[in-house]
Parts: sequence; C-alpha cells; structure tokens
Amino acid sequence: MPINDPTADLDWGRIEQELEERGWATTGALLTAGERKQLVAGYDDDQLFRNRVVMARHGFGRGEYRYFAYPLPPLILELRQAFYARLVPIANRWRSKLGQEPLPSALDQFLEICHASGQSRPTPLLLRYRAGDYNCLHQDLYGEHVFPLQAAFLLSAPGSDFTGGELVLTEQRPRMQSRVSVVPLQVGEGVIFAVNHRPVQGVRGAYRIAMRHGVSPIRTGSRHTLGIIFHDAA
Repeated sequence: MPINDPTADLDWGRIEQELEERGWATTGALLTAGERKQLVAGYDDDQLFRNRVVMARHGFGRGEYRYFAYPLPPLILELRQAFYARLVPIANRWRSKLGQEPLPSALDQFLEICHASGQSRPTPLLLRYRAGDYNCLHQDLYGEHVFPLQAAFLLSAPGSDFTGGELVLTEQRPRMQSRVSVVPLQVGEGVIFAVNHRPVQGVRGAYRIAMRHGVSPIRTGSRHTLGIIFHDAA
C-alpha cells in the first residue's frame, strides 16, 4: 500500500459487498477540486500522453480520449497503486471462483507479467465528451492479461458543467435478457466495476456474467473522466 493512501477513508466494507452483489460500486467523494482542475487542465499537454483516440474514427462513439504515457503523473500512479492493493483480494476471489490463477498482491509485480508478454503500454486515460458525444458499450481488454476490475472518476459537475452523459453498465446473463444499470456519480466521485466477466453463484456453482460499459449522449456542456485500468496494453 502506498505511504499516502488516497483510498484509506473509503467504506471498503460497502464497496466489497456491492461489487460482489452487482459488479460495481461507487466510492463517494474522493478527488479534490484542485486535483480535478489539474487533470482537466492537463488534457492538452502532449507531454503527458502517448496518444489520442478520436472515437468516431473507430466506430467507438463520439468524443475522444488520451492514454497517459510512462512515467505516469504522481496522482495517477498513486491512485493506480492504492486501488490495485485494495481490489486484488476481490479480484482473486473472483478468479478462484472462475478457475483462474491468483494475481500478485502488488501492482508492480502484475505489470511485470503484462510487460513480459508484450503488454507494455500504459492504459490510464482521460476522456473528454462534448455536446452530442457518447461512448458505445464496450470492454477495456488489451491483451491476454486482464485485471478484472477498473475504476473511473468524474472530473466535471453534473448539471452545471454538463447534462446527460450518464455511465451505463450492462450485464449479459446466460439464457436471460441483459440487465442495465445507470450509475449516478457526483463530481470527484469514482465507480469501480467489472472489466469483463464476474462470477455469480448459481445452483450448480459459479457462472460467468459478462459486463460492458458506455456513456449516454452528452446533452450540453463538457464532461471529463479519469479512467484507471490496471493491466497494460499490447
């Protein structure tokens, strides 16, 4: 755990329970106004990022996002390390139920595994949406090695900086219709959610539910989000 742990005051009992029950959980207020302002202001600083993705060019939706370059900014590194340490016990419970090997307890050890297999490009990112922009339902899978949870933090204020733009999560359940959740977030709040599959206990043991996420169209204003993904990309 980092010496300065930004996750220390979160209600981890509630977060763990909600992740087990539905595959996602909100953090409550976390990022300060100063941290949010710094992140948003840095969006146009090319030195911070390895590339820019314009969603419409790839059929991902509308809007754009930028992946941070290594070395990560201190705040991003701190969040990534702290959340990994808190989430890896949950991730390993899920993997055990799905018959998968456990992941290392430290982020650096997990990234060594990613990098050894060619997944060496950092995946934390900033997303920017403007009026009319949206993000299609998707999963953030970048190679063989996948950490089963990720986090996103809302940097803009709903109702004043933007309207619309709700985070949407779907569950594809076996032999059932998909279930949809709309996640209400306040400015500075995060949501933790399943990247791909999560286990659900059934009569005959655990089975997989596939989850996807997206963002509904922005009606007015501008919406910025920080995404923390723990596995790197090939």
